[in-house]
Amino acid sequence: MAAPGSISRRSFLTGRDEQPVRRIPPPGMLEDGLASCTGCGACVEACPSAIIALVEGKPSLDFQAGECLLCGDCATVCPEPVFDRAAPPAFAHVVAISDACLARNGVSCMTCRDACPEAAIAFRPRIGGPFVPELNESACTGCGACIGPCPSQAIAVASRMPEAVDG
Repeated sequence: MAAPGSISRRSFLTGRDEQPVRRIPPPGMLEDGLASCTGCGACVEACPSAIIALVEGKPSLDFQAGECLLCGDCATVCPEPVFDRAAPPAFAHVVAISDACLARNGVSCMTCRDACPEAAIAFRPRIGGPFVPELNESACTGCGACIGPCPSQAIAVASRMPEAVDG
């Protein structure tokens, strides 16, 4: 572990800064749910997709390993008041497609569209190049099915855009 303000050996040799751990909570987790989590691992064992891991003793999803089925098994087995059991499991995020996307760089690729179970990613034709991906945020469940298969790792989770308020 590097001292504050210094660079780690790995970062020096690779030329990349180490990124802080970004935890993606399971669906339906209450905003203050992590504080109640004891790190027992029941959710890890219950996940049929095996995408929940304990990161620093708290549950986090790894979409590189697969997609969330939104089955609610993690909430069902959790012995602590971590999840909102009154509402169906849902994410507070959608996915975002970055400029590293192959299709946005002239290479024909529709892997994300093919992986999406909700058909939330469509491809718009463009003149002189491959089709370009467009995300329908209202259809995206945030399940992460498109993240792991992306060959350029151009897809990541992003906060949902707040709804516009008329007034």
